[in-house]
Amino acid sequence: MAELYVKPVPASETSPGPPPMGPPPPSSKAPRSPPVGSGPASGVEPTSFPVESEAVMEDVLRPLEQALEDCRGHTRKQVCDDISRRLALLQEQWAGGKLSIPVKKRMALLVQELSSHRWDAADDIHRSLMVDHVTEVSQWMVGVKRLIAEKRSLFSEEAANEEKSAATAEKNHTIPGFQQAS
Repeated sequence: MAELYVKPVPASETSPGPPPMGPPPPSSKAPRSPPVGSGPASGVEPTSFPVESEAVMEDVLRPLEQALEDCRGHTRKQVCDDISRRLALLQEQWAGGKLSIPVKKRMALLVQELSSHRWDAADDIHRSLMVDHVTEVSQWMVGVKRLIAEKRSLFSEEAANEEKSAATAEKNHTIPGFQQAS
C-alpha cells in the first residue's frame, strides 16, 4: 500500500500561480526563421508553381492526359477508360476546391517526375500521397498509379524496340530510318 501513496510537494517547491499561456519566450537556442525575402542558402531556386490558380490544375492535368493519350493503342481500352474516369475525378475535386495545397504541390512534383521519366520518384510521391492524404486522394490516385505503370511499360517497350532496331541496323550495316540504296 505504501507504493501507491503519492507524497505531496511542499508549497515552496511549486511555481506561484497558473502556468504561463502563449508561446514560449524566445531563447538563444531556439532556431530562428530566416528574414522575409531571403532566399535559400544553397542558391537553389524554389519551384515556381502558383499555388491556387487554375493554371496549376492545367499544368498537372495536361501532362497526365497527354501520358494517357500516349498509352492509348498500347493499353486495353477498359484500362484507359478507367484512368480517364479517375483523372476526371481529380479535375472535379481540384476545381471544386476539395484538394489541399500540399496535395496540389505534390501532384505538380509527381507530374514533373513522370514527364522526366523518373518512374521511381513518381511512384514514391504517389505512395507518400496515399499514406499522408488517403481520404483526399483515394478516389483518383489509383488511376494515377496505373498511368505511371502504363507509361513506364510503354517507355520500356519503346526503348527495347529502339535497341532492337539499332542492333538490326548495325548487323545489316544500315542507319535506322534510312533505306539502303540498291
